[in-house]
Amino acid sequence: MNPLITPAELAGLAGVSVLDVRWKLAVLPTGPAGIDSYREGHIPGAVFCDLETDLAAHAGEGGRGGRHPLPSAEAFQQAMRRLGVSGSRSVVVYDGADSSAAAARAWWLLRYFGHPDVRVLDGGLRAWASEGRPVSVEESRPEPGDFEARPGGMPVLDAARAGELAADGVLLDARAAERYRGEVEPIDPVAGHIPGAVSAPTGENVDPSGRFHLPDFLRERFNTLGVVPGVEVGAYCGSGVTAAHEVLALEVAGIPAALYVGSWSDWVTDPSRPVATG
Repeated sequence: MNPLITPAELAGLAGVSVLDVRWKLAVLPTGPAGIDSYREGHIPGAVFCDLETDLAAHAGEGGRGGRHPLPSAEAFQQAMRRLGVSGSRSVVVYDGADSSAAAARAWWLLRYFGHPDVRVLDGGLRAWASEGRPVSVEESRPEPGDFEARPGGMPVLDAARAGELAADGVLLDARAAERYRGEVEPIDPVAGHIPGAVSAPTGENVDPSGRFHLPDFLRERFNTLGVVPGVEVGAYCGSGVTAAHEVLALEVAGIPAALYVGSWSDWVTDPSRPVATG
């Protein structure tokens, strides 16, 4: 199944659950919080999904698990049911200006916990609105869903395997290049990257309009980064959110990839783990 859906395709669907997953990383310029943006206008029938509370657990002691750890099956199931998600009904997720990290995180978690039919709105709300499609300020209150969360639907990496994959496969670092090089680090206490990881900023997965590049383009992009048939691939970022966008882009290109959910924010909690810069 194509993990992406166009605004026209979404407009033609009936009986689909739509999740608005707008979210702003704290270090970015100030602006409306996700729920505020939702209340200012959203796709009719969409329900707001909070990345911080619905799509992540609390970090463990000492930051273990990273800033956005994998939620438990029970917690995720409860959140999705509250948002009206059922296993027998298609789900479409979107965020703000483009098909970026927040929507990809929702897509990845739903896939990981076994939902068979979930797609990301290519171009997000901006693409929807640019086609003159309606937006609503009415807050949706769906009937509870019956989604059953069964973990294991997508491959994951722990810290040990991420370090190994950087040496014996391809581990993509989805953060901005300057964070990979260790020149800046606005969030985590240590700058740099996992030794052997390859810089692959997610901004290069989309065109200027915020829509994903075509599969052939993405395959060529990842091929130049060492992603070739027979090589195991994984991705990480700061806290496992942006890296979900990388896994989604790889999926569009027809390439399976594992996600290091804890990512850099988990990696640096253990001072014995090596750090590279440059």
